[in-house]
Amino acid sequence: MIAKAKDTSLTDSAAKLRMAIVRTSRRLRQEASSETAGLTPTSVAALATIDRHGPLTPSEVARIERVKRPTVTRTLGCLEREGLVERTPDPADGRSALVAVNSAGRERLRRLRGRKNAYLARRMRDLPAADVETLERAAEILDRMREGERL
Repeated sequence: MIAKAKDTSLTDSAAKLRMAIVRTSRRLRQEASSETAGLTPTSVAALATIDRHGPLTPSEVARIERVKRPTVTRTLGCLEREGLVERTPDPADGRSALVAVNSAGRERLRRLRGRKNAYLARRMRDLPAADVETLERAAEILDRMREGERL
């Protein structure tokens, strides 16, 4: 019976955490909306992934983003039309291309991240130091949880 209560408590905690993450994520997207004109959340995520890990093949982007290849093809098309990425032939496989973020893409990401960081910093400014430390620790824990699911 104790295990059942613990599972329920953990499920309740997970639900609260999920809602806090979803609401915060939504608010961050709203905060950066002027910088995301013409881009979907999927496109922004792909751009950040290519910036962090690139240059990448479209298949690598799909694997990292956990989406199907046709989705990545559409997403990369959008990023190319926006002038944020460039394709070059893959020297290891002539049938494929490597996608890299160009200077315009890096600048767009810099502005997006800057707006989101500024929003969070404003919200955290009036928190007690102990709460800021708790949020820093929570960020580390969330990163560890996410790292554990990588392919």
